[in-house]
Amino acid sequence: MKTIATIVGARPQFIKCAPVSREIRKDFDEILIHTGQHYDHNMSQAFFEELNIPEPDFNLEIGSGNHGEQTGRMLIELEKVLLDVKPDLVMVYGDTNSTMAGALVGAKLQIPVAHVEAGLRSFNRKMPEEINRIVTDSVSKYLFAPTQTAVDLLARENITTGVYLTGDVMYDAFLYNSQIAEKSAVLERLGINSRPFFLATIHRPQNTDDSNVLKALIGTLEHLNELIIFPIHPRTRNLMKNYGITVNSPNLRLTEPVGYLDMLKLEKHAKLILTDSGGVQKEAYFAGVPCLVLRPETEWVELVEHGWAKLIGSEFRRIPAEIEKFADSAHENTTFFGDGHASRKIVEILQNIP
Repeated sequence: MKTIATIVGARPQFIKCAPVSREIRKDFDEILIHTGQHYDHNMSQAFFEELNIPEPDFNLEIGSGNHGEQTGRMLIELEKVLLDVKPDLVMVYGDTNSTMAGALVGAKLQIPVAHVEAGLRSFNRKMPEEINRIVTDSVSKYLFAPTQTAVDLLARENITTGVYLTGDVMYDAFLYNSQIAEKSAVLERLGINSRPFFLATIHRPQNTDDSNVLKALIGTLEHLNELIIFPIHPRTRNLMKNYGITVNSPNLRLTEPVGYLDMLKLEKHAKLILTDSGGVQKEAYFAGVPCLVLRPETEWVELVEHGWAKLIGSEFRRIPAEIEKFADSAHENTTFFGDGHASRKIVEILQNIP
C-alpha cells in the first residue's frame, strides 16, 4: 500500500485536510506531519480535536518567526522526516509557508507533490501567500484545483499536465460539519443567541502591520451601529497592544479565537461577515451570508462576480454604504465549488496513478 505524507501547519490546512485524510486512510497509509506553524491551542490542537484529525505522527514545533527563518527551519526539519519515512507522495494544502516548504522538500527529494487548492491567484505579490502558491504550483506533479477559474489560471501559466478540477475540500468540510456545529453553545456563551450581529476577522499583514491602517479599520468597526463579534487572532491582538489601539465601543466585542465548530455557528447566524481571510469568505458563501472583503483583491473572484462578496480594500469609509447596498442587492445562488465530494475525487485520482 502506498504511503502519503500529509504536511500541515496552520488553521486553514487543518480544516482542509480533515475530509481528505478521512478518505486517504480508506485506501492508503498516511503519515501526518505538523510543522507547528500555528501552535496556540485555539489555533491548532482545538482543530485536531473538533475535526477528529488523527494526532500527528510528527510535530516539528517550528513556531513563529520571519518568513525566511520560519521557512528555512521547516525545510531542514521536513527533509529529515521525509528521508526517514520515504513516502510515495507528499500532500500539501493551501498557501502557507508550510505549504511551500513541504512542496520544495518533496520536489528536491524527487517525491511527487500533490497540491490541494492549486491554481489560486490574487495577482498581488506583496502577499506572501501569493509567492507560496506560485512556487508550490510550479513544483507540484498533481494539482487539485477547486474551481474552473483556478484551472484556467494554471493554463495561462502553461501548467496543464497533472491538473484536475475536483471542487473545494472546504465545501466538503462545511457540509460534513454544518449540522454538528449547530450543537455549539457559542451564541449562548457570548450572550448573543437572541441578538443580530456581524462577524469580523482581521489578520493579514496589509491590515495589521501599519498602525494607521489597523487603527482606521478598528475605528470604522467601532462606529458601525451593529454588534460586531470579533474573534481576534493572537498576532492582531499583540499588534493592537503594541500600537496602543484600544476598543472603546461596546458594539465591537473582542473574543479569544474560536474553534472551527464555534466559527461555523457564528458564520451561519451572522447578518454579515467582514474579513480579510480567504477561507472565511468561502464559508460565508456556504452559509448564505453576504461578505465584505477587507482587501483590494480576492482569490475567490466568483464570489465578487456573483454578488456574494464585495471588495473594500483600505477604503474603510465605504463600509457603512456597502452594508446598505447589500440589503437591497440580489445574490445569484450558483454552486462554484463542486458537489461536496472533492476529497473522494482526489483519492480516486491518486488510486489511478501508477
